[in-house]
Amino acid sequence: MDEYTFTENFNNQGRPSKTYLCYEVERLDGDATIPLDEYKGFVRNKGLDQPEKPCHAELYFLGKIRSWNLDRNQHYRLTCFISWSPCYDCAQKLTTFLKENRHISLHILASRIYTNNHFGCHQSGLCELQAAGARITIMTFEDFKHCWETFVDHKGKPFQPWEGLNVKSQALCAELQAILKTQQN
Repeated sequence: MDEYTFTENFNNQGRPSKTYLCYEVERLDGDATIPLDEYKGFVRNKGLDQPEKPCHAELYFLGKIRSWNLDRNQHYRLTCFISWSPCYDCAQKLTTFLKENRHISLHILASRIYTNNHFGCHQSGLCELQAAGARITIMTFEDFKHCWETFVDHKGKPFQPWEGLNVKSQALCAELQAILKTQQN
C-alpha cells in the first residue's frame, strides 16, 4: 500500500470511512514460528462506491483464509493489523471461524475501536471474539512502525509518527480493556 493510504487509514486520530486489514501468517512449530510470506498482504472493505458487492475487510479476509486450505495438522497464528476493530457481525463471523478452525489462532491489533452503533453490540461482539480465543489489542507505536516497514511502499523513508499517536493509543487501550473486562465479570 502507498504511504498516503496507510497514514490516511491507520492514523488513530481520524475517522476514515474505509477499513484496511494487513495480515501475516506464521506456522507454529513447538516454540518456533515460521513466517509464511506467501500469506502476507492487505485487504480493504468493498464499499457501495465500488463495482463489487459491498464486503467488510474482515469478511473479505476470511474468504482468503479459506482459499488457502491451511493444513489442519499444523498450527498457525494469523496476525491482523486493522484500521477499525471488527463490527458486531464481523466479530461473530470471526468467532465462528475460530471455533471451526482450532488449528488457527488470531491476534487482532486495531488502530481504533469501531463504535458506530446505538446499542453497544460491538462491545459484546469483541467480548465473544475474545472468549473464542482471539487476542485483541490496540496498536502501539511499534505496531504502526511494523506495518509501515512490512506493508507500505515507503521508498526507504522511516516511519514518522503523527502527533498524539501514543496518547491516543493509550486511551484506546484503556477503553478496549474496559470493554473486554465487562465480559469477564
